[in-house]
Amino acid sequence: MGTMTETITTHQADEDTRNAHIQIYVDGVLRPRDQAMVSVYDSGFMLGDGIWEGLRLYHGRWAFLDDHLDRLFEAAKAIDLDIGRDRAGVTAALEETRQANDMETDAHARLMITRGVKIRPFQHPSLSRSGPTFVIIMEHSTPSLPRPLRLATVPHIRGLPISQDPKLNSHSKLNCVLACIAAEKAGADEALMLDAHGFVNTTNACNFFIVRKGQVWTSTGDYCMNGITRQKVIDLCRADGIPVFERNFSLVETYGADEAFLTGTFGAQTPVGQIDGRVIGRGGPGPVTQHIRQLYADHMYAVCMDSA
Repeated sequence: MGTMTETITTHQADEDTRNAHIQIYVDGVLRPRDQAMVSVYDSGFMLGDGIWEGLRLYHGRWAFLDDHLDRLFEAAKAIDLDIGRDRAGVTAALEETRQANDMETDAHARLMITRGVKIRPFQHPSLSRSGPTFVIIMEHSTPSLPRPLRLATVPHIRGLPISQDPKLNSHSKLNCVLACIAAEKAGADEALMLDAHGFVNTTNACNFFIVRKGQVWTSTGDYCMNGITRQKVIDLCRADGIPVFERNFSLVETYGADEAFLTGTFGAQTPVGQIDGRVIGRGGPGPVTQHIRQLYADHMYAVCMDSA
């Protein structure tokens, strides 16, 4: 893959010493970071039986909060998990944690809900009898990417919905972790994963886009997390007159792309410079990617200011 450089991640951020002293929300109680713990009998620890959401704080507001809450409650229903609180209750917990950590902007929250503590260390959901475990980790976090990402195609795929629907934001992420390990072994930063039919799909942590001759392409969405940032980018392209398509496309078409980028709550739009050793375009964020980033930043600012 050419000259080897240090591996980076899609969640690369500046070090912030304040994060050593954050307060973490655990089942209604705020605890110092070194005291925030869950039981070894917890369903999430034992089985990956839980759901989560990642949220970004801008100017005192959680960006696209309603979209995240919609996805959270839909996922809870899908796995038959009673969160134990309504939308207002979840929002109140986020706000309590935000205020306890004195955060106004450039912060990221990971909200995690599991089926709770089991009475015995086995799989059946009926063994979780004490109610859900509800955790919010909130960190000061400013994305800091020293260079465009390098991707490597891996043999791990995002499977069919009848196995484990990839649209579900679940704690069961081992397939994606293995994909990431494979990419790292190949000298890349993140894995490019195909779908069950061999078309380009997603990465292990983010949604994937390419730009070809002024057109923006992303996967059909049938076999990947339908990310909130992904949808915002699609909507912004349509509103701005940029041709955008959710479609099947191959690695051959990907290698020949003019630009490529990832989307996600943390990094918004992250440029991709190489895929499987092939330089994409000029190896950095191209004009369409840069334009989309500005559209997204302007939209984010407007949304947060309107809700202030």
